[in-house]
Amino acid sequence: MWFSLNLILALTALGVAAWLRPWRMLRGPLLTPALAAVVLLPWVWLLPQKMPQGLQVQLSGACLLVLMLGWPLAVLVLSVVSLLVWLVGQAGVGPVLQQGVWIGLVPATLALGVGAAVRRWLPANIFIYTLGRAFMGTALSMFVAGLLLEGLSSLSGQPPREQALVARWLMAWGDAFLTGMFAAIFVAFAPQWLATWSDRRYLK
Repeated sequence: MWFSLNLILALTALGVAAWLRPWRMLRGPLLTPALAAVVLLPWVWLLPQKMPQGLQVQLSGACLLVLMLGWPLAVLVLSVVSLLVWLVGQAGVGPVLQQGVWIGLVPATLALGVGAAVRRWLPANIFIYTLGRAFMGTALSMFVAGLLLEGLSSLSGQPPREQALVARWLMAWGDAFLTGMFAAIFVAFAPQWLATWSDRRYLK
C-alpha cells in the first residue's frame, strides 16, 4: 500500500512540475541555489540513516526550496535529492521514496497552498513574507504533512508511535526556524535567489 501510494504521489507531482517546464528558470540567478540544494540537501536527508531507529530527527528544506525556486522547480530538485539519497545511502527504494514524498513533496505542496493563501488574504509587506509565509507557513506545512503521515500509518494498521505528534510538532518548528532565518537573510542580501519575492510587491 505505502509504496503504491508514495509512487502515485511522486509521479503526479513530478508530472505536473515537468509539464510547467521549470528548468527555464535555471537560465537566471536561480541556478546557484538549485545547484547548492542538490549538493547540500542529500547530506541533510541522509542523517536519519545514521541515527537510532524510531521517530528520527529529520530536517526537510522543502519549504525553503519553494520560496527560493518556486514549486515546480523545487519538485524537480527534491526528486534529484531523493535519487542521490538512494544512490549514496543504505536505505532501499521504499524508505527513500517515502522520505522524498512526506519530507519533500507533501510539505512543498502544502507550502505552495500556504503561500497562495498569504498572498490572497494578508497584506503585502516584508514581515508577512518572512514571519508569515516563511516561518509560520513552514511550521504549518511540516506539521500537517507529519500529521497526515501519522494518520495514514494508523489507518493502514501500523501501531501508533508514542508521542509522535509532539515530535512532529517540535521538528516542524526546527524547520520553520531555519526557513525563516534563511528567507530573511536572502531578502536582505540576495533577493534574486527568492523566486517568490518581489521588491515591487513587498517594498512598495
